[in-house]
Amino acid sequence: MTEQNKGGRIRGSGRRRKQPAKGRRAVTVAAWSAAAIVVVGGSGLGYAYVKLDGNLKSVDINAQLGTDRPKNVDNGSMDILVLGSDSRSGDNGAYGKDEGGARSDTAMVVHVYEGHQKASVVSIPRDTLVDRPACTDERGAAVRADKRAMFNTAYEVGGPACAVKTVESMSGIRMDHYIEVDFTGFKELIDKLGGVEITTTAPIKDTKSHLDLAPGTHTLDGEQSLGLVRTRKSVGDGSDLGRIQLQQAFMKAFMDQVKDIGVLTNPKKLLDVADTATKAITTDSELNSVNELRSFAQGLGKLGSEDVHMVTMPVRYDPADPNRVLPLQAQSQQVWQALKGDRPIPAAATEDAATGKADGVVR
Repeated sequence: MTEQNKGGRIRGSGRRRKQPAKGRRAVTVAAWSAAAIVVVGGSGLGYAYVKLDGNLKSVDINAQLGTDRPKNVDNGSMDILVLGSDSRSGDNGAYGKDEGGARSDTAMVVHVYEGHQKASVVSIPRDTLVDRPACTDERGAAVRADKRAMFNTAYEVGGPACAVKTVESMSGIRMDHYIEVDFTGFKELIDKLGGVEITTTAPIKDTKSHLDLAPGTHTLDGEQSLGLVRTRKSVGDGSDLGRIQLQQAFMKAFMDQVKDIGVLTNPKKLLDVADTATKAITTDSELNSVNELRSFAQGLGKLGSEDVHMVTMPVRYDPADPNRVLPLQAQSQQVWQALKGDRPIPAAATEDAATGKADGVVR
């Protein structure tokens, strides 16, 4: 056993604005769950969307961004930006004080390859320092560009369109779709699914996330799942990078849970799951119709967790502030160029990247 593997470990056995500290990490489960729903959308949930059109909310990303975007490459692949929103309004107030807005605490680019048989997921650490482009917020107000801005401030200052523009500026890839997730809704979704089964190979005890798991197999309910993806100090070097490994393991377990749940044989459960899922998400305007969302979901139904390759955008710790990370430019461009060309991400792209010393957390 290597030193980096002595902390809590897990393997999946089975899918804007000022931020309060309490419960801030809880949102990560929402985004990972959303990505899982994206890549296993055809597993039966799409069928029930016909009855649930009224639940859907959308934002018109295309209208806000206009033509100043990367070229739309029509090679049969698809790129989706999945964000977790940490608003504390409404039911989300249980996780912290509502201070009038939210940030994107978790961000992933989901690339579905031509033929929709394989996918790659690239996590973008929220603390990455980037050159944020000028954009327009949801009210039509101009938002100035900024150097060395934390990635998650793009959503904070400019909303979904600014987050999309920032990702497109970093990657050179046009996002075909946008999905934003409310974490309380996805906590409820996990409960509707009957929990998510994971296996830990060492104790995970984290006072911040209130998670206390002995080694072994566990079926986590919604609250425990929030605790898992918030866990940080008890794995690796205690950084956000290490926590991403737990999130990726959770996502794979969630995907397998959705695939194995058998909702097609239980119409009531299917409707309950779809009702909860559609209430939890906000999409781009092109997915804000029953027919489009159903077609989108059914087109991804062949994907399983074994078909999804997950990486973190290659970064290094910022010498000026160890709580921030900087993109490794050459390696990051290898990742983005691979996806842009609809090719697998080369292993060399992530070999020298910071990992939070928790690479062995996921098996």
